[in-house]
Amino acid sequence: MARFSLVVVVALSLAISMFPDTTTAQLKTNFYGKSCPNVEKIVKKVVQEKVKQTFVTIPATLRLFFHDCFVNGCDASVMIQSTPNNKAEKDHPDNLSLAGDGFDVVIKAKKAIDAIPSCKNKVSCADILTLATRDVVVAAGGPSYTVELGRFDGLVSTAASVNGNLPGPNFKVTELNKLFAKNKLTQEDMIALSAAHTLGFAHCGKVFNRIYNFNRTHSVDPTLNKAYAKELQLACPKKVDPRIAINMDPTTPRKFDNIYFKNLQQGKGLFTSDQVLFTDARSRPTVNDWAKNSVAFNNAFITAMTKLGRVGVKTRRNGNIRRDCGAFN
Repeated sequence: MARFSLVVVVALSLAISMFPDTTTAQLKTNFYGKSCPNVEKIVKKVVQEKVKQTFVTIPATLRLFFHDCFVNGCDASVMIQSTPNNKAEKDHPDNLSLAGDGFDVVIKAKKAIDAIPSCKNKVSCADILTLATRDVVVAAGGPSYTVELGRFDGLVSTAASVNGNLPGPNFKVTELNKLFAKNKLTQEDMIALSAAHTLGFAHCGKVFNRIYNFNRTHSVDPTLNKAYAKELQLACPKKVDPRIAINMDPTTPRKFDNIYFKNLQQGKGLFTSDQVLFTDARSRPTVNDWAKNSVAFNNAFITAMTKLGRVGVKTRRNGNIRRDCGAFN
């Protein structure tokens, strides 16, 4: 029996060595080194021009990348337009608030890349989105990092696939950990990626329950800083249009920094899913560490973004290179 077990173990080891994880193996920093060597410069230039036009490009692109990777993997499936026969991811209620500037920067970069004969139809929309995400983080003062490339674009995009795969504003740490673990991301990765909320905006409708109707005992969430709660009530009166935008970070909303964690220490997390990172004893030590050490946070963010970029990567077998990022072709 022991000898049989040994044979099985050896056979499994050989199988693993002979057939490695091809999705991870295909990703490399110089994937386009021969086919389109200037791809990173092209994307960076387009991002810089777009950011000059509107700051919204930064948080919109970052959020687009996250919403893409958490549903069917990093394959630009979130960019696909719905058709009469298929309701795509982007038209799911959880994605309707994705700002158009994120889509636009990828589309413009794709056009610029394909304008070069040697690059035409060689670079995936998924890789362009991944590069653009790094570039907007840098544009907001965040850390630069090396991006792995070699993703193919997904062949499937359905609104139904979004269900249950994106974190909600009222999630607690246990729910967040479970969702991130599905994508091979740790609690530390989850906290680092949550800090993307140091940029951009949300809508009043997402915080009404925290500032007006929290529970039977408290109309306002008691974990909210009282002064901050009043600021939110002024910005989001009871009968205001729920689509009115408010800053995610009340201190430095246009800068990628570790102020996000300092805000949590002061009860200034906009969503419940933000504030629980400090109120929960499991995640509080990490919040405290990164509130005082921006270098440690930046390093953790780079690690988390790199791991996120490996989620559900498509290969030639189950993907393609789209000519139009908004259509299967």
